[in-house]
Amino acid sequence: MTVSTAAADQTVCQPLSVLGRDVRVPLVTGGEVEYAALDYAASAPALQRVWDDVAAYAPYYGSVHRGAGYLSQLSTDLFEKARVEVAEFLDCRESDELLFTRSTTDSLNLLAACLPAGCRVFVFETEHHASLLPWRGAEVTHLDAPRTPAEAVTTLERALAAREPHGPALVCVTGASNVTGEIWPVRELAEVAHAHGARIVLDAAQLAPHHPVSVQELDVDWVAFSGHKLYAPFGSGVLAGRSDWLEEAEPYLAGGGASRSVSRREDGGVDVVWHGGAARHEAGSPNVIGAYAIASACKALTEAGFDSLVARERQLVERVRAGLADIPGVTVLSLFGEAAERVGVLSFVVSGWNSSHFAAALSAEYGIGVRDGLFCAHPLVRTLLGSTAEAPGECGAPEGAAGEQSLNAIRVSFGAGTPDEHVERFLGAVRELVTDGARWTYRTEGGRCVPAV
Repeated sequence: MTVSTAAADQTVCQPLSVLGRDVRVPLVTGGEVEYAALDYAASAPALQRVWDDVAAYAPYYGSVHRGAGYLSQLSTDLFEKARVEVAEFLDCRESDELLFTRSTTDSLNLLAACLPAGCRVFVFETEHHASLLPWRGAEVTHLDAPRTPAEAVTTLERALAAREPHGPALVCVTGASNVTGEIWPVRELAEVAHAHGARIVLDAAQLAPHHPVSVQELDVDWVAFSGHKLYAPFGSGVLAGRSDWLEEAEPYLAGGGASRSVSRREDGGVDVVWHGGAARHEAGSPNVIGAYAIASACKALTEAGFDSLVARERQLVERVRAGLADIPGVTVLSLFGEAAERVGVLSFVVSGWNSSHFAAALSAEYGIGVRDGLFCAHPLVRTLLGSTAEAPGECGAPEGAAGEQSLNAIRVSFGAGTPDEHVERFLGAVRELVTDGARWTYRTEGGRCVPAV
């Protein structure tokens, strides 16, 4: 198994307190309603606990690592303790290095810059662009979308076995799809990678907010995730894992903090001795508040009982799946089929609707925030939809035969802060729109459907 299934036996908890829970928004039909934030896969709302921790620290903010003053020393201590706490949350090996970055995208681009010469990269076409695109300096093998977890394992095994020469190789795989929410067989893929002398990096952007992630249990070489998906409010991320490739590479960014010593040469140039460890790839003044926010979120999830959060989310997933299955014309997208384990991310299409129109109506008429489009995973969504054509540009039903599906999708996503009533309201709104249609007129603006005012 990729993740522990112990959550099924845990007591289901209440949703955690998040910022924006009581925000009310206007409706085009008049009045206002409590906003239902169901776009967690893009950015989850910050936990109230995290916000309170950050607010308590803010008056003591100071520069880190090189300041002699009290606030600087306090901030340095806070920053380095955050590193330790996040490493514990990820169950890293004692020898692993943990770097703070801007995001999952930044983390994977950093790792891409550290690949040894001649390294080959293997990545499924199903990946988010953050893990599909950073490997431009390497020879990349793109693997077709598997239709079962077992097929993913056999596809990777064949590709790795066929590679020539048998030099360094890296496999990049998501932990949970940002489109379907389906959980990937990470441990099994890691076993295959290591059996063929390759390493593996886990894109945990969608897995870490929904399931405990153990670097040691999954036996991955690196893991990357973003704070803004883990209920932290600031632009920071994490790359954690083996140190050797990171130590042997030139710094990801050149500048203060990464340099141990800089001296002028007689020819006018400079000689640089770079730091080792995390400092090597954390040039510039780091985002101390962002790092502290991630550590606070990790502690909050752990203290709330992560297994209980998983159990509650599993119930929400099953409620949404059952509710959508009961609405005519709604098709939920899936790679692995009905039996696949999922996190709180589902994408679907509605027969006869442009997905942008449908999402706009959910927002404007019901105060429900979802996402529509290709979700920065264009090859995967187009594979799932069976089309490489672009989505129609106008609001309303797409061109073609009656009932033809739109060429992009709608995504609903939720997590630890989602109340049951938001899920029920979403399902009721979908049913009403499918049954009765939109109550407002919409137009195209900047390629998107918006209410016509």
